[in-house]
Amino acid sequence: MKPLTPALLAALGLGTVLAQTANPIVLNLTLFAVHSVQADGKTTEQLVPNPGNVLPGDVLSQVVTVKNTGTKAVMNLPVTLPVPKNTFYMAPEAGLPVTRTEYSIDGKTFAPAPLMKSVTVTENGKSVTKQVEVKPGEYTAVRWYVAELGAQATVKLGYRIQVK
Repeated sequence: MKPLTPALLAALGLGTVLAQTANPIVLNLTLFAVHSVQADGKTTEQLVPNPGNVLPGDVLSQVVTVKNTGTKAVMNLPVTLPVPKNTFYMAPEAGLPVTRTEYSIDGKTFAPAPLMKSVTVTENGKSVTKQVEVKPGEYTAVRWYVAELGAQATVKLGYRIQVK
């Protein structure tokens, strides 16, 4: 078991969140462990803040809170959150606002899902390049575009990841 220390957070790539704007924007990244709880024959989820230990296979919820501390609304605010190293992207976090979302497999170019990539395969002795769909587990970063974030307003954005 590994404790979730600052060094481990850095190794996972947590804490690197980007928002590009001239208006004062405050970002706060939170990490939750997702635990399944059995009660009365039903399975529910509990989000446990700041998990002490993470193991391969553990599911984590990574949520960034974006606050516009300025006096004017910010339009089309891009917020980029890298998928931490040693984790797989799973899905957007449920219950958060729906906003335009793009994904990257190289951390530089972003596009809406599904992403496509070129692969070269051999068919009948010849090299053939094909377009194949990128699996979400291959995503390395997620970028949201918040259409409008009013003065003093806050929005939460996030996704689930699984530890490799």
